[in-house]
Amino acid sequence: MTATVPLSPTPHDRLSSSSPTSSPLRLALAPIGTRPALLDGAWWPRSRDLGAELPALTSALDPLWGRITRVTVNPTLWPVIPRTVPVAGHVVKVGWFLPEQDPHELLLLSYRVGRWNLLVVPPRTDAASAAWLMAAASDPLGTSTASRLMEQVARLRTATETDRAVEAVWDSEGGHGARDPAARPRIAAALPGDGDQAAAPATIPNRPMGM
Repeated sequence: MTATVPLSPTPHDRLSSSSPTSSPLRLALAPIGTRPALLDGAWWPRSRDLGAELPALTSALDPLWGRITRVTVNPTLWPVIPRTVPVAGHVVKVGWFLPEQDPHELLLLSYRVGRWNLLVVPPRTDAASAAWLMAAASDPLGTSTASRLMEQVARLRTATETDRAVEAVWDSEGGHGARDPAARPRIAAALPGDGDQAAAPATIPNRPMGM
């Protein structure tokens, strides 16, 4: 049986002609030996297709955390939730919780070790915002929930766009030619990078994978 949620995924969220499993896994985890209060890291899938995305994720986590046997999600953001997903010689059961689980969180369980919580970075997220989210979610001192981090990055993105707009107006009015550099508005970068430059491995601390 497959749980299907009334949600129309965008063309970007659907699988492209090439399988997402052929692309590097985009994953950031907290340092070994630490346990964040709420999150153990972040995962940035390339689509909302759990059947296509989960095998690579669980295969990477099995040797680190013990065999992953079950995954749960909040169905709000996932179009289709398969009951099981075959992964490298075993099967991972997939379930969902609507009110109890954060919509931006993936819960993984291992019958040998325990449970872990990953923030799920939406597939269409720009590189700079994704870098910020993955760094924040893998911070062992972090205490924010997945949804709270999503709200924070949205505010930071808005602030950055506002600063750029102010800078553009300043430049259009001859700001670059001003004699007094101190008169120029101070534009503070809200995110750790911009565009594709933020996707470089150096932008994600701890143990990044596939950025």
